Amino acid sequence: MIDIASPLRLRLDSVALVRNWQWLAAQGGKACGAAIKAGGYGLGARKVMQHLAAAGCRDFFVASWVEAAALIPLAGEVSLSVLHGVGESDMVAARTLPAKPVLNSAEQVVRWRQAGEGRPCDVMVDTGMNRLGLRVEEALGGALDGLVIDTLLSHLASADEDSAQNAQQLAAFQTVRQRVAARRYSLANSAGICLGADYGFDLTRPGLALYGGVPRPEAAGHIRQVAFPEARVLQIRDVRAGETVGYGATWTAPADGRVAVANMGYADGYLRCHAGQGGATWQGRELPLVGRVSMDLIAFDAGDADGLAEGDWLALDYDLPSTAARSGLSQYELLTGLGARFERHWL
Repeated sequence: MIDIASPLRLRLDSVALVRNWQWLAAQGGKACGAAIKAGGYGLGARKVMQHLAAAGCRDFFVASWVEAAALIPLAGEVSLSVLHGVGESDMVAARTLPAKPVLNSAEQVVRWRQAGEGRPCDVMVDTGMNRLGLRVEEALGGALDGLVIDTLLSHLASADEDSAQNAQQLAAFQTVRQRVAARRYSLANSAGICLGADYGFDLTRPGLALYGGVPRPEAAGHIRQVAFPEARVLQIRDVRAGETVGYGATWTAPADGRVAVANMGYADGYLRCHAGQGGATWQGRELPLVGRVSMDLIAFDAGDADGLAEGDWLALDYDLPSTAARSGLSQYELLTGLGARFERHWL
């Protein structure tokens, strides 16, 4: 096979990933799992699982059975749960793979009771999000009778805000906990962990904060950046004063200078909303993004980057909280949108 290097790479800090998990585990007070759906939020689910399992994490969550199958064999003695439950077409996978379904509806409960061969499952109860999960009255009304429930879960809808809904969901979940038997109970995501120990129960399920996202102000200063996108310079161009750069001629050179054209664009998850506010650095020098973001190419003002040349690597400005604030994208979108053309390099 020909060895061809990609012009895009993600430098991924395994130490930061593990320390983020350790801080989150300390805040929750009990066992701390990890949401590794969407390919480990775009970083690579298998590697994330390996690093966190080596650090002591034992509970992992993915969205679908396809995601679960991609992680086999598992990284040691760990538990894997499939958050979207088990549809009729999923039963073969659910009975074959070493993973538990998180049952989300009365129909899924019936399906698992009839064909799950008595195996343990997890169950999601909806305490106010109205997305997935049995309604509280269904859970309390006997719909779960006869199941061997490993973990009973719910999910906070507004934990990243100071919302009255948080306390309402907590109270509803406490009621379910008192009346539905399970080995463990789990409510808090990354933001929920920051709400305090009352939300921790037996198992927390962080996602965003593991990967460098800051879900609430309480986590600022504790969560470290994990993903560092970089793009290789394709060409250095001289531009004259008054010339424009890119589609729509949205940027005009104020003086004679240079621009660095890099192999990246919205096809890689670097969207057009970054135009006019994004940037990169090279050897400590700032290179503002100029012109529009196109599918595969972007341009940076390299007038103050003497020595920058074709083949050099630019580090994108990609601090998640500040990039989210200026772009209008969520921290989740910034992570999971980074495309397959980025080579993942764990450090």
